[in-house]
Amino acid sequence: MTTDTAHAYWNDQWANADATSIWARPEPEVMAHAQGLPAAARILDLGAGLGRHALALAQMGFDVAAIDAAPDSLAAIQGAANTAGLTLDLHQSKMTALPFADASFDHILSWNVIYHGDESIVAQSFSEVARVLKPGGTFMATMLSSRRLPVELAKAKGTEISRNTWVFDGPGDKVHPHYFCSASQLVSLLGGFELLSLVDRVHDTPGSWHWHLLAERMA
Repeated sequence: MTTDTAHAYWNDQWANADATSIWARPEPEVMAHAQGLPAAARILDLGAGLGRHALALAQMGFDVAAIDAAPDSLAAIQGAANTAGLTLDLHQSKMTALPFADASFDHILSWNVIYHGDESIVAQSFSEVARVLKPGGTFMATMLSSRRLPVELAKAKGTEISRNTWVFDGPGDKVHPHYFCSASQLVSLLGGFELLSLVDRVHDTPGSWHWHLLAERMA
């Protein structure tokens, strides 16, 4: 069964969003890390959405590629890039088969993306990130914490379709599979990486726990 299906929901969101969307605002954590990257760094925004990070990073002068499985994501990014006079390397692709050569990037960012699928999808996505990231390059991502699972189950009926992978009744993207993990489970999936930091944080709503990870690609 294919479980990386959430882009079907998000495609509709990107088609109807505008600059007032919360998904149009870059995350301070992402931009703070970018300040320490080399000026000529090549960056991949994996699961770029409206392009909030890809566009901001390109504005800083970085060489930026962005991918998303949702076609309306790429249309939104291209339109914004044209308006701003920016050039980005855009690709429609799933995260399990990145359309780039080995060791292509100095930094890869994936914000609220890779947990959209079962454990095999997550593992393959991390493997692809490791493949296209240069040795010594950095990887910043967020993942759903297992601490969040009881919060979701209190809001809607959920079904565990495979290990740590749940779907929930009701509106929103959680009718599509989502992967929840503990720290040890997450670390076990990060082969090829040296973990630099891992913090469990609440996002915009109470109980919205996400792992924030920063890792370095080992040689």
